[in-house]
Amino acid sequence: MKPIPEPLLSLKGVAKAFAGVQALLDGALDLYGGEVTALIGENGAGKSTLVKILTGVYTADAGEIRLGGKPVEIGSVVRARKLGITAIHQEAVVFDDLTVAENIFIADRPRRRVAGGLSMIDWPEMNRRARAILHDLEAEIDPATPMRELSVAQKHLVQIARALSEDARIVIMDEPTAALSQREIDDLFAIVRRLKAEGRAILFISHKFEEVFAIADRYAVFRDGAAVGHGTLAEATHDSLIAMMIGRAVKQIFPKIEVPIGAEAMRVEGFSHPTEFADIGFALRRSEILGFYGLVGAGRSELMRAIFGLSRPSAGRLFLDGREVKIERPEQAIAAGIAYLPEDRQHEGAILGMPIFQNITLPRLGMFAKMGLLDGAAERDEAMHYAQRVQIRMSDVDQNVEELSGGNQQKTVVAKWLATKPKVLILDEPTKGIDVGSKAAVHAFMGELVKDGLAVVMVSSELPEVLGMSDRVAVMRRGRLSAIFERKDATPEAVVRAAMEG
Repeated sequence: MKPIPEPLLSLKGVAKAFAGVQALLDGALDLYGGEVTALIGENGAGKSTLVKILTGVYTADAGEIRLGGKPVEIGSVVRARKLGITAIHQEAVVFDDLTVAENIFIADRPRRRVAGGLSMIDWPEMNRRARAILHDLEAEIDPATPMRELSVAQKHLVQIARALSEDARIVIMDEPTAALSQREIDDLFAIVRRLKAEGRAILFISHKFEEVFAIADRYAVFRDGAAVGHGTLAEATHDSLIAMMIGRAVKQIFPKIEVPIGAEAMRVEGFSHPTEFADIGFALRRSEILGFYGLVGAGRSELMRAIFGLSRPSAGRLFLDGREVKIERPEQAIAAGIAYLPEDRQHEGAILGMPIFQNITLPRLGMFAKMGLLDGAAERDEAMHYAQRVQIRMSDVDQNVEELSGGNQQKTVVAKWLATKPKVLILDEPTKGIDVGSKAAVHAFMGELVKDGLAVVMVSSELPEVLGMSDRVAVMRRGRLSAIFERKDATPEAVVRAAMEG
């Protein structure tokens, strides 16, 4: 019988609360050297809180953490790093104005002694070490390159190089593939396997089950702040993990509600942009979900941003309720009844450091102004109405958006735009980076919106989502509209062929 290995890192009964909200109730996790453990759970399950405790951002209120079999207290970012714990986040945490080498050795730069017992940064040695680490990662990056000149994938590599420079024993990867192409994901997984071979323990957080099953050895499932299951991936299935995540089987991931399609709400004619898209034309009807699908670089998001006035097309006409409108700025789009939920909710959709109520009322501040002063009570009442409508999990509307889970941040952005009472709602990757349970909630809510007569454009890179939720599917390829399918004709084969072949 094969002996059971001892975990390199072990957590039991870890708890953390914020302002009366129990973010983590009973966190338990074992990480093994030379293995990848997938941490799975809905947004709000406690994953992010656990990661921040492990990396020293938060201090646990209760529980035990053991490293190498011995109890440890982390308590600070510096202490976590000294213990050999590091994290690579979905949003690359780098300093764009510094070089690659400076980012790799940001916490401990090589120094050399000079006269008088003083020391100074040893720039040649730092660049030499950085070049050696990047070479081991097979990353063709010059250490002297400013970070702002790198791609998202290259920035992730620099974060991994930073972890290797600190000789990290525990490497946490939090949604590391969210902004990567398939080829970049393959390259990342090759590095993960190399880290495994070196005996490091890897905690891999992802909402994509295909990635979990491709790279992980073990899994741990969290629900409502507690560990509810763990085991090996060889003994798990997609359905069993989903059932553990949400406490029930997901019978219907795409709860498409069939409602009568109404009159035309918006029409686009001949929309063109010098570099992004050309001659785009389509109509959108009330109570309809029009899905937009395409490969990376197809021009879908760029088209939506132009419709909303974030960029200016070189040609084209836009009609709302049969009347032509000129939209050159977002405020004109909002006034006309168009709302746009951007793909990048953290940088463009919400102001994370502001409370929920201020985010929700932001597009319509004039409604709450009396003699030049904002009526905070009226703002809160309005925000609470829409927060309850989209079911944001929060302590109250004064809670900062940055304290919410990814799914609830997304709901805050949706609430903000619903409060403008739009006629047309454009959702750009509305379920990107959120778990399967939150996705089902967003899909159900989209169904409620079209029941109320709203016209919805949904841009998505997930083919099952597009096929499951759309009344019609528009496919873009290299900046052009290659096909529009009725729901009954939108087969996976036909849609993918239109996206690839045009």
